[in-house]
Amino acid sequence: MRIVVCDDEPLARERLIRIVQESGHEVVAQATTGAEAITAVNSLQPDVILLDIRMPEMDGVRCATILNELEHPPAIIFVTAYDHYAIAAFKANAIGYLLKPANKVELLEALGRAKNLNAAQLNGIRKLQDPTARPVREHITARTHRGVELIKLTDIYYCTADQKYVKVRHKGGIVLIDDTLKELEQEFGERLFRVHRNAIINLNYLDFLETIDSGQYQVRFKGIDETLAVSRRHLPALRDKIQSM
Repeated sequence: MRIVVCDDEPLARERLIRIVQESGHEVVAQATTGAEAITAVNSLQPDVILLDIRMPEMDGVRCATILNELEHPPAIIFVTAYDHYAIAAFKANAIGYLLKPANKVELLEALGRAKNLNAAQLNGIRKLQDPTARPVREHITARTHRGVELIKLTDIYYCTADQKYVKVRHKGGIVLIDDTLKELEQEFGERLFRVHRNAIINLNYLDFLETIDSGQYQVRFKGIDETLAVSRRHLPALRDKIQSM
C-alpha cells in the first residue's frame, strides 16, 4: 500500500516509516503538519495516512475531517501519545487509534484492516450527506492495559451491565467501557437488541432462543458457548424480531 506518514516529531516519524517499509509498504510522503498532509494526500492519493493528533497549525482531527471530504479519502490511522482523543478519532472515521510508541504488531494489524477495505468502503469513509448529523460509529472505544482499543461493532457478541461499567464480550475477549447500555442501544438501534434490563445482544450472533427451568428463556450465540437470560418483559419483542429475521 501507498502510505503518508504525518507527525511533527522526527523520531516518531522515522520509527513509523521504518515499520511501514519493513512490512513491504511504500511511504510516498512525509508531513509535519495537518496542512502538509492534506497537500500530500491531494497530490499523491495514498491508500493510508498515519496521522498524529497534537501538531502545530492544524491538529490531526481537523486534518482527518478535511480528508474525509475528498472524493477518494485515504484510510486514517491515528498514532498519538494521548488516549483522550479516541472519541474524536471515531467521529473522524479512523480505522485505527494507536498509542505512542506504536506497537509494531498493532500497527501491522491496523494496516491489514486498511488493506482489506474495498473501494466502496473507502468511499464510505466520508462525511454524511447531512453535515449536522452525528457520524455513525462502527467501533466502540475501550481503555485496556494496552491503552485505548477500538472494538469493531461487528465483533461484539453482547454487552451487559457490570456495576458502574458495561462489559463487552467480543471476538477478542472481554473489555469494560464507560458507555451505558441505554446509550449503546440508542446509538446503534436494532444492531444491538435489548433482551434484559442488564443486557443487549448483537443479533448477527444469535443462534437460538431456548426454554430453561420454570418457563424462563435464554439466548445462545454462534461461535461461543455462552448464554444470556431473556426477561419476560423483553421476550415478546425478541420473538417478533426473530420471526422477522
